[in-house]
Amino acid sequence: MSSAASTSALSPLQPNVKLVPRPNTERGGADHGWLKTFHTYWDPRYMSFGNLRVINEDRVEPSEGFGTHGHREMEIFSYVVSGELEHKDSMGNLEILKRGHVQLTSAGTGIRHSEYNRNNKSVVHFLQIWAEPHTRNLRPKYFTRHFTDEEKTDKLVTIVAPIGSEGVKEEREGSGPAPVQSNVTLKSTILTPGKSVEHVFSAPASGETQRKAYVHVIQTSGYNTEAAKGNRVRVNGGLELSEGDGSFAWGAAGDKLQIENIGTTPAEVLVFEIE
Repeated sequence: MSSAASTSALSPLQPNVKLVPRPNTERGGADHGWLKTFHTYWDPRYMSFGNLRVINEDRVEPSEGFGTHGHREMEIFSYVVSGELEHKDSMGNLEILKRGHVQLTSAGTGIRHSEYNRNNKSVVHFLQIWAEPHTRNLRPKYFTRHFTDEEKTDKLVTIVAPIGSEGVKEEREGSGPAPVQSNVTLKSTILTPGKSVEHVFSAPASGETQRKAYVHVIQTSGYNTEAAKGNRVRVNGGLELSEGDGSFAWGAAGDKLQIENIGTTPAEVLVFEIE
């Protein structure tokens, strides 16, 4: 932001919260035929926003996918928007993930996995997120959680949270947020027209004055590489975002991100809080 005035114009309800928009048109991405992908973190200016490293929004064509490949020292989670995603890995896990599923792999000392759309008719649409772990040389682990549309409708639900946080269980499957070995919390909502939710910033890390956050509006109405359209939300009474748009945010403990649906159709929104 260039000035306090421009910051408050984007966030009039919370003038101490700094917002920096990330329009859909500024995301990196490519159409490979079998894969249509967007990369929020494509721009090197954003590669070190906290410990988040990747927010990819992918669409994989029927009977296509990512072949077996390796990862290490990374927390990798997939959020399935629509379709079916097969996950298979070197830990012996084989699972078909559908809408509402959140799958988290703590790669630790190293894993190999593949991700395929085995459905021969429908595209699978999902987000893959990477975060750096707070501890290295961990034993690889696998977790899945499922959250229904009803659970998320007009509520901001925590779906991924650091191990040790309230309600987090280190179980392969179960209730509550998926456990992550990183200082990242992910929340999700499906906002109906006229409704709003609030995220309250947690206390910053020792020696810091603010926490970081990122808001992302999922492209639920179709693939679009141009100016964002479709579902619309307003953040803190100022900044307006449509599908594919996002915003970086900074706030002190107790500051808020108020997200309101100002469109005519439900909007699916993710909110990351990052140390």
